[in-house]
Parts: sequence; structure tokens; C-alpha cells
Amino acid sequence: MKFLRFGAMGQEKPGALDAEGTIRDLSSIVSDFTPETISKEALSAIAAMDLSGFPTVAPDVRIGACVGGARNFYAVGLNYARHAKETGNPEPAEPVLFSKSTSSICGPNDPIILPKGSEKTDWEVELGVIIGAACEHVSEDTALDHVAGYCVINDVSERTYQIERGGQWIKGKSSRNFGPIGPWLVTADEVGDPQNLGLCLSVNGESFQNSSTSDMIFPVAKIISYMSQFMRLMPGDVIATGTPEGVGLGLTPPKFLRDGDVVELTVAGLGSQRQTVVAYPG
Repeated sequence: MKFLRFGAMGQEKPGALDAEGTIRDLSSIVSDFTPETISKEALSAIAAMDLSGFPTVAPDVRIGACVGGARNFYAVGLNYARHAKETGNPEPAEPVLFSKSTSSICGPNDPIILPKGSEKTDWEVELGVIIGAACEHVSEDTALDHVAGYCVINDVSERTYQIERGGQWIKGKSSRNFGPIGPWLVTADEVGDPQNLGLCLSVNGESFQNSSTSDMIFPVAKIISYMSQFMRLMPGDVIATGTPEGVGLGLTPPKFLRDGDVVELTVAGLGSQRQTVVAYPG
């Protein structure tokens, strides 16, 4: 099933898409999709319901991030073989982990806001994972049992902050609206194999990223198992699993986002995002 959140920022309500693609308002049975309500069991119970009796929602409503109030927003760097090559880096021996500030999270079609003075803001289409059951020290064989669903993420990055300001990638990953998530949380049973999903991204109609999750160095099961050796993953935690080749940094010459650019991205079966780039307000 495809779950989502809709409405004005900070006032989102929970919803789902019915079989005809109509948004149904679920606020009569759940207050919101947050770490407290996004367990696999809770989502499965809703998925078993007949949605036809729930109110419909106008199709032009704003779509919010598919998870509200996320406690943790993790990410994996250099996780596609061809992306590592284009950036001049060797393939890592172990997953490269970092965090994005949860204050960067926004809706899938909200604007990308250029940080004040930014010159190297970049795009990164990624498969997102939403944890649905707590896990710690899990094996790769059981890791996917802890996934509530998957989503589209644009891991927007300011390369000057990330690379040229003394390391610590979180600085280049955490500006306001640098974490568009959604439009949907698609349950794991509907997605199937997360290592067989196409990803694409264009800027102003020009294609830059066109790849597949099959090019991941570390698959989703490995990422979850590996992370769980160092931390307890909890329901509602968001993991961005890395980006394929075609980022602006890897082009010759490099290309970065400017005010007025339009970014469009899709992960197969998980929906699409569309963001307009805007200058820092003030």
C-alpha cells in the first residue's frame, strides 16, 4: 500500500492511495504517521481495511514528507560503484555512514532553498528506507523484516560545506529543505526486491541520473545489518541509501543548482518528486 501525509507544512494529515489512485483521509483512525504510529503491524492493519469509506482528498493538495517527526535521518555515502568512480574515490570496504539533520526534511515538491552564499548545491536521487520495527545486531538474512516501506529521497548536498570545510559531511547535507522525502511510503510487500529499482533525475528537463539500485555496493539488507551493529534502529528512522552516478560534482565541468532550476526525480514504483530551486530568503 502507498501511505502519505498531506496538507500545509506542520499541519499534515495521514492518508493512503486507494486502488484508483485517489487520496483517502485516514485521520479518523490515526493521528499522523510518526515514529509512534508507523510500525509494520500498525501499517498492516490499515492496509487490510476497505478504504472506500474514508473521505477523499483533492488531488492538488500539498504532499508532505511521508514520515512526520522522524527522530533520525541517516544516510550512506559512495554506495554506487559508478558514482564512486565518477567522484574519484575507491569503493569503500564498509558502508560510509553520516546523518542529515531532521530539520532538513520537507515535502517531495517543496522548493530546494539554496543556502546563503551557496555556489555548489547538488542533487542526489536515492532510495529511502523507513524502519518499521526496532532492530539491533540483526543479520542480513533478517534485516529486511524490519522495514516498514520505501520512498524517494533527494539527498540535496552543498559540496563546499561537505568537502571544503574540514570534513563532517553533515554540514553539507542539513540545510533547510535539503531532505525532500516522499511522496509515498510504499510498504515493503508491494515493493518486492529493493535491489531492482530504477532511479532517474533531471534538471530543467535534461537527464543526469539514470541507473538502478542493482549498482549498489552494499544492498539494503547489508546496510541495515551493518548499522544495527552500532546503533538501535527504531520505527520511523529514515535511511537514504546512496546515489548513483550523474551528480553535478561528477560532471566535466561540474554543474550545480541555481535559482529557478527545476529538479525532477523518480524511483520506480515509489513515485516522483519535483522541486524548484529558490534563492535563500533574505
